[in-house]
Amino acid sequence: MTKKIALVDCDSFFVSCEQLVNPALLNKPVCVASNNDGCVVARSKEAKALGIKMGMPVFMARKEFPQAIYLSGNMNLYGDISERVMTKLKEFSPVVEVYSIDEAFLDFTGLRRMYRKSYPEIAAHIRKTIKDKVGVPVSIGVSKTKVLAKLASERAKKLDGVYNIGFRSINDELKRIELMEIWGIGNNTAALLNKYGIHTAYQLAMLDDFRVTKLLGKKGLELKLELTGNSVYPVSDKYVAPKSIQKTSSFVSFTSDEAYIKSSLNYHVHRACKKLRQLNLKAKTVNVMLRTKDFKVVYQKITLFQPTDFEFEVFDAVKLILPEIYTPGIIYRSSGIILEDLSEQAQLSIFSSRANSVRNTNLAQSWDKLESKFGRGIVYMGTEKKL
Repeated sequence: MTKKIALVDCDSFFVSCEQLVNPALLNKPVCVASNNDGCVVARSKEAKALGIKMGMPVFMARKEFPQAIYLSGNMNLYGDISERVMTKLKEFSPVVEVYSIDEAFLDFTGLRRMYRKSYPEIAAHIRKTIKDKVGVPVSIGVSKTKVLAKLASERAKKLDGVYNIGFRSINDELKRIELMEIWGIGNNTAALLNKYGIHTAYQLAMLDDFRVTKLLGKKGLELKLELTGNSVYPVSDKYVAPKSIQKTSSFVSFTSDEAYIKSSLNYHVHRACKKLRQLNLKAKTVNVMLRTKDFKVVYQKITLFQPTDFEFEVFDAVKLILPEIYTPGIIYRSSGIILEDLSEQAQLSIFSSRANSVRNTNLAQSWDKLESKFGRGIVYMGTEKKL
């Protein structure tokens, strides 16, 4: 059976999320800034038309393009909407590989018979469904391999939202694609290939296997095979557990207030522990990070006696660390929690209380259920104040 892969890519995702919850932002030049408002990480088409560049420092963008709207990133919002998109995609294909917060590969193989539509028609139907049911626009590229589907998705963004690279059109497509447009090729690799007169995807695809391997190694050969329509990287929905969980955010305004900083860390602890429970993981190492007004980062870690996914146990560790890294009078701009040494739900040690463990589990589950029903922030720890 002929392999067919689709890449669904949410358009200007962070901006689209902001426009979804605030329609007044539609058709306006909107930029979303990174966590610390350092640089532009997403732009509406109107902002792109003004000339605002991706990665541009926000202070420079504000000065040069004061007519644009600049928003601080809201990762909670983006995560929630991403989950809705991915859940909806899983209704269309039995194999969905979530590649990033705004991208997913779908195995389209065999779906043409099921839906009695061509692959581009299936993609168009998915695109319309995501827009109607979730509210964000997506572009979909379809082809025989992941690399070609990625190239097709970029072309789709510039056209009507769906683009198919069929087997017969691969060579024609590759001839007009520069090396830097290829997924997995960066500046250094492109510069190396340029030295040998290779400037397009087609020229790379036409190299013999020996020369590609000599220049770029095994990964380069795999890339060439993908470019020529031979799938090396199948779509996989196999779950890979993260090595760490990080929750950070900037303060609404710079502060030296220790109580406020502690409250922000409390909030991050809950978000991180909730993620642990969703993934059926526990953490043994807790990192606390503070970033000063002038972007200096201070952090410290502590190893727990027993892995945990419970907020109060993690925050007990935070309360030990914070006095070591917090300096009165210093102005801070952001805080964060990083949980490491993750493992699946661990067996209790002989020194642990089973009664306490059951109580903590029940309390955490009740907390999660309340938030699921009434929304995030419905419950706060006693020492926490809203940010």
